[in-house]
Amino acid sequence: MRTNRRLRNDAMSIFRAVVDAAQPARAVERHLRLERGVLHAGSRRYRLDRYRRVFITGCGKATASLAAAVEKLLGPRRIEGGVIVVKDEHTVPLKRIEIVESSHPVPDERGVMGARRVAALCEQAGEGDLIIALISGGGSALLPLPVPPLTLAEKQQTTKALLACGASIHEINAVRKHLSAVKGGQLARLASPATVIALLLSDVTGDPLDVIASGPFAPDESTFASAWAVIEKYGLASGVPAAVRRRLEQGVAGLVAETPKPGDPCFEKVQNLIVGSNAQAVEAASRRARELGYRPMVLSTTIEGETRDVARMHAAIAREALNSGRPGHPPLCLISGGETTVTLRGNGMGGRNQEFALAAALDIAGLEGVLAFSAGTDGTDGPTPAAGAFADGSTVSRAASLGLDARDFLARNDSYRFFEPLGGLVITGPTGTNVMDIRLILVAP
Repeated sequence: MRTNRRLRNDAMSIFRAVVDAAQPARAVERHLRLERGVLHAGSRRYRLDRYRRVFITGCGKATASLAAAVEKLLGPRRIEGGVIVVKDEHTVPLKRIEIVESSHPVPDERGVMGARRVAALCEQAGEGDLIIALISGGGSALLPLPVPPLTLAEKQQTTKALLACGASIHEINAVRKHLSAVKGGQLARLASPATVIALLLSDVTGDPLDVIASGPFAPDESTFASAWAVIEKYGLASGVPAAVRRRLEQGVAGLVAETPKPGDPCFEKVQNLIVGSNAQAVEAASRRARELGYRPMVLSTTIEGETRDVARMHAAIAREALNSGRPGHPPLCLISGGETTVTLRGNGMGGRNQEFALAAALDIAGLEGVLAFSAGTDGTDGPTPAAGAFADGSTVSRAASLGLDARDFLARNDSYRFFEPLGGLVITGPTGTNVMDIRLILVAP
């Protein structure tokens, strides 16, 4: 029997392997190389001597690390300048690229200022210039530029309502794109006729180009009609500002221009290239689990849905493995990726990864040799300093001995305050990458 401490150490070892494999420097090395003045980006080639200037821009939690890798590859002398927008404290030293720090997941004025500077850089570039755009998860909130006459306050209120209702990131970004002056391919429109290479570190299930950071350089597959359908689906018509309702209603009626769609001329000189994703992180988790003596079993890399329901499903598979050896005999490591959602029912403090661990704790209570782990690969989980949390078969009983009722904390979405006194939080600080979440269920013999 592996002790709970051993299980925790194994889970952290697997998570560290995941973060290491998803580092932007490695992602850039895999997809971008420079040979004799020719930049190879995926299957395309760019002769740098044909461009007057090279600019770097972008947004997202991992964008500073991406920028550092591109600076190292090109050398500072080849870069005319640049500006990127990142989450607070998600910075690294850069030589030719300015960094604007901003708030996530609810946008702030610094993000608006950063978005204006990114838009200005794109407009400044012209025929004969090359823009390398670095896009990673979190970019939607970090690059807020409400289309006039919408205000930042109205955008903030809308963002909070969408985050609280349990909408998926696809749904949230469909709305965001139609309230923005830069999202949904609109930066590509501003940058045209410059050449654009957009390197994307995906934090969205299925890796849709127009959803990752709301696709600032990608053709938008969503419409005003689909954005309004999200508002109706979650009963938000009275929960969002009147100006937002009016904007969407005018768009549905055809009174407001749509975001650029596939086939728009502004994308003729744009390459969107995914350089990292959750699937690569899951592969790394599987390799490390096998090295530690577990039988890895990948459930899915595209799991979505209500967090506590997903947790119950994972716990049920663990119980089945213990009882019958299905779908595999222990030692077993169940692995899943993707991004779940939390419908806020209380006013507690936490995030989807901590809520997963808390919900799983209730269903594995009393089981020996089982540990549930969930963490965000970016090192953050909701508005907390934690990346996620651990839970094992003793978590609920240990909490009860401290006077903590696990069901009560779950009902209030208060997972952070539940795990904090138990020492069950996973705290890593910013990791420099962002490829969604990794969930593990370790089942020992």
